[in-house]
Amino acid sequence: METLLKEVESGIKHWYIPLVVGIVLIAVGIWCIATPVASYLALAVVFAIGFFLSGIFETFFAIANKSERWGWSLAIGIMSIILGLLLIFNPVLSAATLSFYVGFMLLFYSVTGISIACTIKGYYDVGWQTLLILAILGVILSLIMLFNPAFAGISIVLWTAFTFMVMGFFRIYIAFRLRKVKKVLKNAE
Repeated sequence: METLLKEVESGIKHWYIPLVVGIVLIAVGIWCIATPVASYLALAVVFAIGFFLSGIFETFFAIANKSERWGWSLAIGIMSIILGLLLIFNPVLSAATLSFYVGFMLLFYSVTGISIACTIKGYYDVGWQTLLILAILGVILSLIMLFNPAFAGISIVLWTAFTFMVMGFFRIYIAFRLRKVKKVLKNAE
């Protein structure tokens, strides 16, 4: 039981990192909706920066919260940093393949989100169902992007924005769930 508590405490120590990642993802989504006429190349650069920044925060979160399940967060962080750098330094490639990059990364985030929701369920957290629903919604939206990226003309911009915002809300929600668990554990001491 003591080992379980130490693992939970390690995971909630830096609860604010998923909050920052969520805010970055939502900000990228809002930007996409607010500027639909902006060039596709500019969109690719903004996505590259978003992936890069979220990769830095995700990597920091994984390293700061080492436990048995920290590998997925580290993998997402490193992949996001590499993808962000690739897109920043090769804008022609990023413009040509943006929908596939975004679709696969968001699919990876969403599948990881399902895993996180199932893990939280094991700690008897009442809010795990909301996390699961948001993660499943992320899977569905990312699959739509992958299999039909030209959906209704500008849809890549709108679907990308909506998927980023859904995953951003997922990260923010999980941050506040972790914060709540942290408070409960602190009061139990």
